[in-house]
Amino acid sequence: MKRLDGRVALVTGAASGIGRASAILFAAEGAKVVAVDRAKEIDETAALIKKAGGTALAMTADASSESDVAAAVDRAVSEFGALDVLYANAGVSGGFRNFLELSAQDWMDVLSVNLIGVYLAIKHAARIMVPKGKGAIVCTASVAGLRSGAGGAPYSASKAGVISLTQLSANLLGGTGVRINAICPGIIETGMTKPIFDHAKSRGTEGKIGQLNPLRRYGHPEEIANMALFLASDESSYVNGQAFPVDGGLSTSHPVAGRWG
Repeated sequence: MKRLDGRVALVTGAASGIGRASAILFAAEGAKVVAVDRAKEIDETAALIKKAGGTALAMTADASSESDVAAAVDRAVSEFGALDVLYANAGVSGGFRNFLELSAQDWMDVLSVNLIGVYLAIKHAARIMVPKGKGAIVCTASVAGLRSGAGGAPYSASKAGVISLTQLSANLLGGTGVRINAICPGIIETGMTKPIFDHAKSRGTEGKIGQLNPLRRYGHPEEIANMALFLASDESSYVNGQAFPVDGGLSTSHPVAGRWG
């Protein structure tokens, strides 16, 4: 039996990268998937799922818009009759501008998607899941939310907020049967990190990406999708309110230039 047989899953940020890999994996494990993104490539994600024999619906929506999020949740219920899993994955990087040159709008552009958007996803998923007494919510945070050095200031602060929101929500939804957990990816090759990879390739240093973690490599979207599947499935039925680094071991240490011993 597949791990998400009979479930309905909604994945935001599903047009590429981690979101697409997760939507495809969820469908392969039996879920009917509502794939959501503001990018036009969201239709391709649904097409890939259908081509593989799965069930998917593509929906263009903005994760930072409450009306769009509410509509996506309602569409899942109207089309498939339920919402069992929600993966709040949509996010933006915000770039690496100088800390003292950031404007209030720079912060709002990132926080509105990465943090407020996650709250909206939790809020509207919960209104469907709580009356049923069961549901799994997964959020994409980041190792940048654990400590400095893995992202720009607005991005890092937004991901720290996702971790806190995950813990808070798990407790506020206590006793409802709805679980919520977060994933903290390390450096993953996605559209968001493309500038990093392109810059490294231009310098001939692509092999050094991820060198600070014990596995000495960068990660792939499918490796995050595997954790998302675990947290979405009944295999994690006693896991709640946690933030899991999936980073090759990067967050086990404060990286330094040299090692010894």
